[in-house]
Amino acid sequence: MYNGQQPIFILKEGTTRTSGKTAQSNNIAAAKAVSDAVRSTLGPKGMDKMLVDSMGDVVITNDGATILKEMDIEHPAAKMIIEIAKTQEQHCYDGTTTAVVIAGELLKRSEDLVDQNVHPTVICEGFRLASDKASELIDSHSISVDKAMLYEVAKTALTGKSAGAVKEFLAEISVGAVLSVARVNGDEVVVDLDDIKVEKKQGGSIKDSTLIDGIILDKERVHSGMPQSVDGAKIALINSAIEVKKTEVDAKIQITDPNMLAQFLDEEESFLKGLVDSIVAAGANVVICQKGIDDLAQHYMAKAGLFAIRRAKKSDMEALSKATGGKIVTNIDDLSADDLGQAALVDERKIGDSDMVFITGCPEAKSVSVLLRGGTEHVVDEIRRAFDDAMGVAAVAYEDGAVLTGGGSVLAAISRDLRAYAEGIGGREQMAIEAFAVALEVIPRTLAENAGLDPVNTIIDLRKAHSEGRSTYGVNVYDGGVVDMTKSSVYEPSRVVEQAVQSASETAVMILRIDDVISSKGGGGMDGGDFDGFDM
Repeated sequence: MYNGQQPIFILKEGTTRTSGKTAQSNNIAAAKAVSDAVRSTLGPKGMDKMLVDSMGDVVITNDGATILKEMDIEHPAAKMIIEIAKTQEQHCYDGTTTAVVIAGELLKRSEDLVDQNVHPTVICEGFRLASDKASELIDSHSISVDKAMLYEVAKTALTGKSAGAVKEFLAEISVGAVLSVARVNGDEVVVDLDDIKVEKKQGGSIKDSTLIDGIILDKERVHSGMPQSVDGAKIALINSAIEVKKTEVDAKIQITDPNMLAQFLDEEESFLKGLVDSIVAAGANVVICQKGIDDLAQHYMAKAGLFAIRRAKKSDMEALSKATGGKIVTNIDDLSADDLGQAALVDERKIGDSDMVFITGCPEAKSVSVLLRGGTEHVVDEIRRAFDDAMGVAAVAYEDGAVLTGGGSVLAAISRDLRAYAEGIGGREQMAIEAFAVALEVIPRTLAENAGLDPVNTIIDLRKAHSEGRSTYGVNVYDGGVVDMTKSSVYEPSRVVEQAVQSASETAVMILRIDDVISSKGGGGMDGGDFDGFDM
């Protein structure tokens, strides 16, 4: 009772509400737990995680975005951290772990400031100033790209993944693929990664992976009587069924005379033969059909010496059209020699335990394929993830034309410059900018920790090198100490670092500004309970 009056309930029963510092520390603790979950995967000496889902399916990876996607996370603040990894993956393909670890560290540092009675909005303002300044500083550290550098960028992305043992080999394939599909529009370079088709097949070793100047289809020819390979292929791309047309409306055909039945069947037969004849007449010797092909039509095609595939995916049809220069035709009667695509060779090969069709030697291939191999399914899946990262960073670096030295060197340099910048700002924001600067050093520190080095000594050596103006020095994870990253050829695209710093600070600011959590589902995971009990 309040002064003899009934208490007023504005929230539904079962709603929990946490506010003030409790809410903040809960959110920060959840975010830190997520960042700690992926922290050990950072860098060349990072370890992998094995994730088992409720169905018992296993994923083994050290790709930050994949780990966070597969983890079953309840806590809403932790989910916001996962969004960072998703954004990073979409825009930059790499640096997901970096972004998440920086966000976790920013929140950890801000918690110390809140304890010192610095108001969250002041911290947010300081973080905002610091992240804007960091963007300017990143531009000043960037190095312009040449093709040899792309290869180093791809190699850096592959280091520390299970594909690291064959990084030179995979880096060559990924850079080759990117350069094949890159188009120059005026001053800018555009790389559309959809033009690179990646097929994975288990069996063989990783070294059996290849880049193909054309398209691979996970299909086989429809009839064993067809030739197994066709030189100088003229390819008809057809997206309608090569079958007898059915009527759209329900129709009955009454046959009263046996001769009529024979006539009817002959009609169907000659219709199909007519379709095949018009394909042959157009000069095609390979048919890729998006829909079905009637058995009888298959027979006629085999007789005519055509090579045919049915039920190709729409995406494959579009890729084929780009690679071979052919047009996708709906009406077979309209097919002409101008619509045909060209390739030097179309052949069916046995890969692993299934047949695949290779369409190679396309004169102006604007679309290429990569076939990835590996001993087991898990290996192939992880190679695929590593390859996507390598291909993505090569594309990003080529598009932006700018890279940075890796090994935590740029973040250490920015951290140093931000400290100097903070002194000129003054006020309480200065504390927040300094906290931001210290937080950026979490990356070189974590690289050292994961490599089994002493993090304190490493950071001291790094700061010393940077104070002497050696701004390209980063952590040497192999031999300890610090080393010039340009000599070790460790590079990453500017966009990766910039996006990581930006999205980490934006998310940290967002989480810091929350001072009240009202949860209407009976407090599941929201009442500051066991937030880090991940279902892993």
